[in-house]
Amino acid sequence: MTNRTETWAQGRIALVTGATSGFGQAMARRVLAAGGRVIATGRRVERLAALETEGAGRLVARPLDLREADAGHRLIDSLPEDFAAIDIAFNNAGLALGLEPAQRADLADWEQMIETNVTGLVRVAHAVLPGMVARGRGHIINMSSVAGSYPYPGGNVYGATKAFVRQFSLNLRADLLGTPVKVTSVEPGACETEFSQVRFRGDETAAANVYKGMKPLSAEDVVDTVEAVLRLPEHLNVNTIEIMPVAQAFSPFAIARDPE
Repeated sequence: MTNRTETWAQGRIALVTGATSGFGQAMARRVLAAGGRVIATGRRVERLAALETEGAGRLVARPLDLREADAGHRLIDSLPEDFAAIDIAFNNAGLALGLEPAQRADLADWEQMIETNVTGLVRVAHAVLPGMVARGRGHIINMSSVAGSYPYPGGNVYGATKAFVRQFSLNLRADLLGTPVKVTSVEPGACETEFSQVRFRGDETAAANVYKGMKPLSAEDVVDTVEAVLRLPEHLNVNTIEIMPVAQAFSPFAIARDPE
């Protein structure tokens, strides 16, 4: 976007999950810069407090662990009246853990990814959709990944969770036919945020090596894309949008060959 201070978000309320880093933090700040209001959720309380200070009355922070069974509806019930009519749900909270092959993976890592990337995302959608339909407006942005379409070694459950997000988004569109509520699955490729630091449990060298020798996407690149989708006319829905850095493409089929 050439001008990030435009008022495309004026009068709109955005719920941003995973707002304490990466895409979520960038999205929260973008909405504020464009005149909107933000409900920011996450588990890192000190970062949420800093965002609330930045928001100067236009951002309310809610510490939230989406793995808790009633998290989505409890969040909605806690909102002040002037933040209750959510226009945008940026369903972003998620993570990748580990890069081991399936036969050596930690089951606890798999379960945490499913609980966060799938169950947590579903809880948010279930909580916000009735209000959007009743008000006759709203847009759910579900953050998926190219990993949901293209498998890679070690991507096992992470890729599967993102495939769920994509298909869930398309099925929501089918259910919402006849309403003006929009749903978009955003599917980025390699993007340098804290994503790889989480995957490698704080190993900054391993995280940096993921992007060594190439220019990855940034959180701002992804939010530019989301903003472009949110600016579109009311009658136009982007079902899925996949973006990659120019330095990334698709691998040839892998073949295990017998030694000669």
